[in-house]
Amino acid sequence: MTSQPEQLSPPEDDAESREVVSAFVADQVAPPHPPPRRKVRTGQTVRGVRRHLRAIRIVLDVLLLLALMYTVTLTKALLIPLVLAAFIGLALNPIVAAGARIHLPRWLTASVLMIGLIVGISSGVSALAQPAIGWFHGAPDAVRNFVPKLKELTKPLEAANRATASLVNGPSTHAPATQPAPMSISAWDVVSGTPKVLAAVLSVTLLVFFFLIYGDTMLRRLVEITPGFAYKRHAVVIVRGFQTEVSRYLLTAMLINASLGAVTAGMLWFYKVPDPLLWGAVAMFANFIPYVGAITTTAVLAVVCMLYAHVMNFAVFLPVLTFAGITVLEGNLITPMIQGRSMRLSPIAILLWLLVWGWLWGIPGALLAVPMLTCTKLIAERVRSWHWFAMMVQR
Repeated sequence: MTSQPEQLSPPEDDAESREVVSAFVADQVAPPHPPPRRKVRTGQTVRGVRRHLRAIRIVLDVLLLLALMYTVTLTKALLIPLVLAAFIGLALNPIVAAGARIHLPRWLTASVLMIGLIVGISSGVSALAQPAIGWFHGAPDAVRNFVPKLKELTKPLEAANRATASLVNGPSTHAPATQPAPMSISAWDVVSGTPKVLAAVLSVTLLVFFFLIYGDTMLRRLVEITPGFAYKRHAVVIVRGFQTEVSRYLLTAMLINASLGAVTAGMLWFYKVPDPLLWGAVAMFANFIPYVGAITTTAVLAVVCMLYAHVMNFAVFLPVLTFAGITVLEGNLITPMIQGRSMRLSPIAILLWLLVWGWLWGIPGALLAVPMLTCTKLIAERVRSWHWFAMMVQR
């Protein structure tokens, strides 16, 4: 007899075994999913880290701003002539460029411009120095002569003040008034301050001269080191547009302020106010400081007119009222019409900028604040990430 091979029958739970094996393989291949609570905790941790990083970034930005302000204040003796020379060079660059278009050497046009500028400034300083020194020396005498003119106006107030003091404190004896020390400028003050002034003037003159000659060359080098053709083209558009608009703004502002100074001097000469050229020059330079400059010049003219008036009446204040009308007309009609809307700045931004730069650099900072704000706005309009600043300072 031949024996048949014994056949193994499959187990009854074969399907159940396959499911167990499949589940084991799936567990080995795919990692187990984290529970939902762990996911929420991970998201909260990530958000917390981001908030901490944002806070650290804000603190670092504030520290960087404070360090920059300290550096600007520490190096103001270097930066003020540099910024002033850059603005003068930008204002005069169109004239040099026009000479280059008619094949005149840049050095020749720049030399003629600088000679004319030096002669004009020297003539103005020599014409205004004597009246300014005379006014400083004569101011104490003018103040002493002005006090008796006010006695008729202040008599009722003084009588009421004396009656009130006698009721409260009883009769009192008057202490002798101390005479103020006379104001004078000694020769030593002039000699000690002359080298600093001459060094600053020489630095600005040389910087302006070399800016006019080599300014375009420096801009071309800046474009050449820019990577990529698209970036080069964008840099050329930004630089040329900025240069054109800043030059136009500075020339326009200088012409408007010079015209205001000339009109003010003519008006004061008509009213027979002493030293009209001196106060016209004060009005011209003070007009570089919007709002504050006009208010300061009006107050100075009011004091000058009262000091040199023979009789106190309404006619004394006619020059002051006329100057106030001229500045209102210039600030609200002439300047916006000539410069256009794109150059108009927010009054709040102007006052804040004046406050910051006047605190950092003093009077030179206040004079340069608005041109620096205008240049920063023009740059911000062309840089995509700075558009917010241009929107904030625009009127």
